[in-house]
Amino acid sequence: MIFSFSLRDARRRLTVFTCTVILLAVMGGVACSSPRTRQRSRLQDNYDVVVAGGGIGGIAAAIQAARLGVSVLVVEPSSWIGGQATAAGVSTMDDMSRIKSGLYLEFFSRIKKYYEARGKSVGTCYWDSRSVAFEPHIGLEALVAMVNEARARGKNTLDILCNSAVTAVQKEGKQVRGVTVKSPKGTFKTACKVLIDATEYGDILPLAKTAYRAGNSVSPFIKPDAMIQNITWVAIIRKYPGGVPSHLRPVMPLPGYDLAKRNYESYVTRDGEDFRFVYPVKIPVNFISHNAYRGLPDSSTPWGYDASRENWPHITKTGVNWGNDYPGTYGWEGRRGLPVAYLEDPALRLQVERDALIKTLHFIYYLQNELGENWSVADDEYQDTLPAAAAGLPIEWLEIVRHMPPIPYVRESRRAVGDYTLTSAELLKNSLSYRDGQTSHEFFDAIAIGGYILDLHGANTDADMEWQVEERAASAQINRPRGPFQVPMRVLIPKDTEGLLAAEKNISVSRLSAGALRLQPICMMTGQAAGALAALSVREGLRLRDVPPVRVQWALLNAGVVLSLCNYSDVPPGHPAHKSIQISNLYGLITPQKFPHAPSYNITDLDDPVLAMAVIKGDDKGLFGPNGLVTRRDAAEMIGRACAALGLSGPELSRDKPDVFISRGDLAQWLCSAFSLDNATPPQRSRSPFRASKNRNTPAVDVLGPLGVLEVYRKDPDFHFSRPVTRAEAADMLVRAMVVSPVPAS
Repeated sequence: MIFSFSLRDARRRLTVFTCTVILLAVMGGVACSSPRTRQRSRLQDNYDVVVAGGGIGGIAAAIQAARLGVSVLVVEPSSWIGGQATAAGVSTMDDMSRIKSGLYLEFFSRIKKYYEARGKSVGTCYWDSRSVAFEPHIGLEALVAMVNEARARGKNTLDILCNSAVTAVQKEGKQVRGVTVKSPKGTFKTACKVLIDATEYGDILPLAKTAYRAGNSVSPFIKPDAMIQNITWVAIIRKYPGGVPSHLRPVMPLPGYDLAKRNYESYVTRDGEDFRFVYPVKIPVNFISHNAYRGLPDSSTPWGYDASRENWPHITKTGVNWGNDYPGTYGWEGRRGLPVAYLEDPALRLQVERDALIKTLHFIYYLQNELGENWSVADDEYQDTLPAAAAGLPIEWLEIVRHMPPIPYVRESRRAVGDYTLTSAELLKNSLSYRDGQTSHEFFDAIAIGGYILDLHGANTDADMEWQVEERAASAQINRPRGPFQVPMRVLIPKDTEGLLAAEKNISVSRLSAGALRLQPICMMTGQAAGALAALSVREGLRLRDVPPVRVQWALLNAGVVLSLCNYSDVPPGHPAHKSIQISNLYGLITPQKFPHAPSYNITDLDDPVLAMAVIKGDDKGLFGPNGLVTRRDAAEMIGRACAALGLSGPELSRDKPDVFISRGDLAQWLCSAFSLDNATPPQRSRSPFRASKNRNTPAVDVLGPLGVLEVYRKDPDFHFSRPVTRAEAADMLVRAMVVSPVPAS
């Protein structure tokens, strides 16, 4: 069953809290431990995959793993799934890649459909109607529907335990075996084959006793006074045309308001300027421009708007995520950002988050009393139990806090130490693939594509950087990506622990790279990849680090993920070999007839004329030549590259007649030999889709057909052994053979 929310429910006085409870309760496998939610009768004592953290990366990992048929438990500390995109209120999507795919595209499409049905736009933020924004509770609804569908009508196990946390990790040597979970109903243990750390803070890394980075220090020598980025306790506010209800208009400011007032006066004032599309933004701005920055659609009103300039005065709901970074302008003991002790010390974490919450509450008082606006916290988004950070606040403020997001927006967490660390210089080089006269710098093990600047909120001085990977404060500009970039699979795997994956802001990257990889869309994509890797590891009985990246990539491509930065005008997304040709790009298997040749551009500018001109000229796309024919020499070289990519020596292939076009039958035989598929076991109940034949290559075709390697010829039952092979057909056969190739013994 998929729960369907409508505004009529709201009109029948269902609070958003009640809606959230229903949303979670109707998910048959959700065990949400809030006292007002329905409990699942029994959780399993063994799961294939446990995901610690149901944020945007964690829930994506869980959905993808469940879709691949493994059992999954998600343990989420808050009462909401979706993390920064929903529970933290950062529901204005930060994505400069111009690419939507996989679960992120599914998520976006659901949200867009919801608002379009109500005559509303999702393009309501960042002063630009091409943006993407949504109300947090609508984002929650979309995720819940995706979770329900991942259960495949009860065939897949995907349990979600809210208001709970993983408190210990059980290991045998270096291998993770299970976890201890603390919930409101008690503490229990459950076994697992793979544990995914998708927490907002990277809290599982120390519990698993795996090496990690925090700030510019590395365990076990963590420096508590090293600095990390500011956090923000976002608020979702809306306009009350008839006047703010008395319970949402506090009479007295909280202690510390005078300092906060001076801070907010530097950002937004009654007579501030209109934003004029000039960066950096000249502040203070007026309240209308402030609201258009993080503007949200408003389901509580019958009318709609987008972020076109003429609509800014009509925006009635927005996020407060500007000027309320904590500690922000005034810093921490004379330095910008927060100390690493925030991540390491639970008591300090609680103190910091309380102060961050209060700082945002100061803004609500400021807009009501200094700006004279009939705005307050939106009463149709959150109505949850009070967060621990609200302890000790005056009673008149508690009703406002009940409508605040349940968690803060945490920009920087602990980061796993992998065998490979992605640096900002490598991110830049990767983003220059096919730009400025260069060809491919694609990551062979790419599992996601994102796009953002190297953005650090505080802790951005030379003293805060990781000099051991040659990063300085200036690197944020020098190494700024010049286009979309990829995330390699290597960054998900810690180097010294088996059965553990990172899947949020905690992957194996430098601080500066993390500044571009911490945003909602790319976290969702890396989470999806972690879920695919975990599921394949379980299904195939392989260590995470032994799963060939091509298998994970194939699973992601089948899930609608885009992996290659190279596009061809003659291989559009609907082309039968589009997926295989993406993998060919990553591994350099087949040289295209013409590479894309676009100049680099300003990734922050949707109207960059350099990009616009490249698109008009077609320079953003190359030519693959899918219908060109493949010689025997070409085929031997392609197979050699593919074998090398898998760590195989590859057989000696016939050198006879190198310039003759290779036939379908001969290529099938070569693939069988090269990838040791002669004795491969086909899937159950599968048989060759081709008619019986006495051709000498029939044995190879009879093996490859049931394995799916010859899918490109499935509609041709006679196979036609002697026909020449096209480049697109060769790419598809080659990649599919790589996917089913036996994994060499480690």
